[in-house]
Amino acid sequence: MSVSIAYLGPPGTYSEAATLAYVRFFKRKTDTEPLLCAYPSIAQTLQSVAQGQAHLAVVPVENSIEGSVTITLDMLWQLDTLQIQQALVLPIRHALLSRASSLEAIQTVYSHPQALAQCQGWLEKFLPSAQLVPANSTTEGLQYLDQDDRLGVITSQRAAQLYNLPILASAINDYPDNYTRFWVLGKQLSLGGTHTSLAFSTPANVPGALVKPLQVFASRAINLSRIESRPTKRSLGEYLFFIDFEADSSQESVKSALSELASHTEILKIFGSYGVLAIDSSTVLEA
Repeated sequence: MSVSIAYLGPPGTYSEAATLAYVRFFKRKTDTEPLLCAYPSIAQTLQSVAQGQAHLAVVPVENSIEGSVTITLDMLWQLDTLQIQQALVLPIRHALLSRASSLEAIQTVYSHPQALAQCQGWLEKFLPSAQLVPANSTTEGLQYLDQDDRLGVITSQRAAQLYNLPILASAINDYPDNYTRFWVLGKQLSLGGTHTSLAFSTPANVPGALVKPLQVFASRAINLSRIESRPTKRSLGEYLFFIDFEADSSQESVKSALSELASHTEILKIFGSYGVLAIDSSTVLEA
């Protein structure tokens, strides 16, 4: 049976580039060619796996400049069946695509909110008067370029190749070291790896409610690589906490930590242990 992989489309997005990199990794392991399915939003991409329409989903979770992709975290908390199979780290190199003759002619710029934020300094310097329009993906706005030469879209150089569109400016992200981490998610149990992710809510907003869960890891010398809070959406001031740590959940010290952690939390969800695959920047344009 063919394995289907959902990603945030349309083709040309960074999510597709990460997915294609994962496909190469997947084919080496399984010697099978998966079917790729583009979805118009991160929520729909994840729901496709939860509802059985796809086997795996590749979604962005964190950017080195702009931080977490909150919709991914919120959906992962809501969809109880998903487990992380793999993490992918992709270098991000933004370009401005447009049929305008110069930057001065650009009046409107489309892109995903993360991409707009990652280029905020460049936009303020070179396009201070342009209207910024958030889109569901970095390629969604490309459909408008042929209709109006006063528009620009911040997207990947690969998108310019795919759609035969001119690049008006390249390397426009504010920081050259710009990386996005993606998760590959599925319903099957994760097979283990170097990192583990989980989330929990606390029984009450009282002093020490967060300290006790964190001490569980500190007392066992388990290194936390990320901690993020998100509102529970139940009441103002109530939060969920997402944690990544550098250890496999099958280790005895981690099993002990997770057992004790459950006693300090209201709801505890373990999203699995997984490996981290760094994607070489030279393969992004080839993807």
